[in-house]
Amino acid sequence: MTWGNDTDATSAREQLELFVDKGGTLVDTAASYVGGDSEKLLGQLLAKHISRREVVLVSKAGVRSWRTGERSAVSDAGRGTLLDTLDDSLARLGTDHLDLWLVQIPDYYTPMEETASALEMAVRSGRTRYVGVSNYPAWAAVHMADLLGSAIGMAGVQTEYSLLNRSAEQELIPAAQELGFGIMGWSALGRGVLTGKYRNATPPDSRGASVHLAGFVAPYLNDDAARVVNAVATAAAGLERSPLEVALAWARGSDGIDCSIVGARNTHQLRDILAAADLQLEPQIRHVLNEVS
Repeated sequence: MTWGNDTDATSAREQLELFVDKGGTLVDTAASYVGGDSEKLLGQLLAKHISRREVVLVSKAGVRSWRTGERSAVSDAGRGTLLDTLDDSLARLGTDHLDLWLVQIPDYYTPMEETASALEMAVRSGRTRYVGVSNYPAWAAVHMADLLGSAIGMAGVQTEYSLLNRSAEQELIPAAQELGFGIMGWSALGRGVLTGKYRNATPPDSRGASVHLAGFVAPYLNDDAARVVNAVATAAAGLERSPLEVALAWARGSDGIDCSIVGARNTHQLRDILAAADLQLEPQIRHVLNEVS
């Protein structure tokens, strides 16, 4: 999400090479991330260092912004904006197709039929292999799946999911299991809070201290979240693992979650994330974490 801003080209290259070397495949970005610079940086790396065929490339559209910064970004899932944004994404990424293209956020001012038609056009034109939505409530995701039908199909939905946000369990995950689309849980580390780094203070080099992401982290810097973080830290100490590993293992092992999305700022963070790949929590530990969250 912050490639091209907090993460420079050298660090991004190190991360991507490490990720692929360790067997990672899915790389998630969006046209709106850093004004398109995240896609541009990823495209440069795919052109010079990593084969396009080695990754499953996911991007998102549907957020319209203005370069002057005079107006706030808004949701826009109209056909014209979506397809123009897709073409811009492909140009920045240096590829002729995405593996999965998502509408980033709901747009309640555009008929969903129009949005669905743009997704269908993208698939039929070969510009993306599969389509889906992100951050949609269950009812809207189900309606979009119905509009897309079986020929195009709803491949997946991205939604926030961690020990600090389990709202997807109420309706979205059951809907996905019933209709057969996948769930990708973003911010599996609770916007970084579940790593335990904020337990005593906000580190000056953290996202919680940055001008552009402090508001993103702030909702989880409260007493309720602290109780969950303390429980994760206790479990981690007993397992001789890090809180990050425990929190990520919980998310990855949750019913109905097909993959967890995390955003490392540097190679050190990515190594810590990859270290969690072999950890499977015992049922009793999962039960305790479920109860406290």
